[in-house]
Amino acid sequence: MRIARRGRRAIGRQQAAREDRPIIVVSRLERRFGEVIALAGIDFTVAAGEVVGLLGHNGAGKTTTLRLLLGLLAPHGGTIRVFGMEPVVAGEAIRARTGVVGEQVGLDERLTAREILTFFADLYDVPPAVQRQRIPLLLEQFGLADVADRRVATFSAGMRQRLALARCLLHDPELLLLDEPTTALDPVAAHQVRELIAERRREGRTILLATHNLDEAERLCDRVIILERGRVLVEGPPRELAAALGVPAQLSLEVDPERGAEALALLERSGAAARLEPEPGRLTVERVTRRQVPELVAVLVTGGIAVYGVSLRTPSLEDVYLALHQRAERR
Repeated sequence: MRIARRGRRAIGRQQAAREDRPIIVVSRLERRFGEVIALAGIDFTVAAGEVVGLLGHNGAGKTTTLRLLLGLLAPHGGTIRVFGMEPVVAGEAIRARTGVVGEQVGLDERLTAREILTFFADLYDVPPAVQRQRIPLLLEQFGLADVADRRVATFSAGMRQRLALARCLLHDPELLLLDEPTTALDPVAAHQVRELIAERRREGRTILLATHNLDEAERLCDRVIILERGRVLVEGPPRELAAALGVPAQLSLEVDPERGAEALALLERSGAAARLEPEPGRLTVERVTRRQVPELVAVLVTGGIAVYGVSLRTPSLEDVYLALHQRAERR
């Protein structure tokens, strides 16, 4: 693990084959809104074909970062390069190669799905011959073929978000910038949208996903960047962050239901932070390393208690985020 400038930690870079030059390079990026510091000198890169999650609570700097990448805001310090270009100078060229989906999808409710895709295909200068093939294909891929000629005013939130994703792919962009794409969707619609994003990942698209949904990021992203108050706290592959930061696992044990209290006493005497669960014979031990598991089982077996089940729950991205947040609050 490398300790970087301003305490940022960069963990486990992806080793898969990527293009030599990253699609996005951000260095010491700063942005203020009056007296409010939105970004305080952040650094990160996104390689070609990589899916990177930009995580943080509301106000952490995620949307501001995306707007800077598109050239919709000017930085107050640092540098940004997207496709090797500076967004404030070449924003139009960058946007022509980028697909964008925001929390607010911005669809004209008076138009049909097909009309919206045709309108935006014209804006992106997609040739008519390509449109005739691509629009029906996108409608089919995104589950909208049967409602293609219905007005968007009749669409559910999930259908609108799927249409927004289809719209952002009309010009076959090299980069996708997705800002909270599943916010305000019901669980079924959110699952459908995540599956569509996962399909784009399998196609090898480069994606920067801004979200505060940690489960979503853990499922979809090769690497995550966690922001807190405009600073990068940590970055790395989700599965490696917990180990690198020392976030402990949780052990679940199943013993003879009649001897749960005895098992608890044995574990506590060994120094383990254990507790009995409401279900008879179930115990949970907090802050456990993988090496401690056989030792704790041996404590019970040596004490004459049969162990019927052992399950080690590795820390999730949510556990990592909460641990980082608690550390930041203590500073």
